[in-house]
Amino acid sequence: MISNFNGSHFQISTFSNFQIEQMNKVSNYFRDSYKELTEKVTWPTWAQLQQSTLIVLSATVLIMALVALMDLGSNQLLKLIYSFFS
Repeated sequence: MISNFNGSHFQISTFSNFQIEQMNKVSNYFRDSYKELTEKVTWPTWAQLQQSTLIVLSATVLIMALVALMDLGSNQLLKLIYSFFS
């Protein structure tokens, strides 16, 4: 401990064992993640990637069309219902 001029004490800030342990855990996490991505992951080929992309795009367009049709249908149905009360 170090005393300042008015007699109060303060401690020089240092890393505690807990903080060092936590920093080591973070460091190990990034090191292990990098190792897994570079050595253990099997990445898709260009053809597989294109095929998966087309499947996702097709499904997206199909779902978008279904939602648009349901929206138009419900809009027309509500207009019909509202026309009875106006």
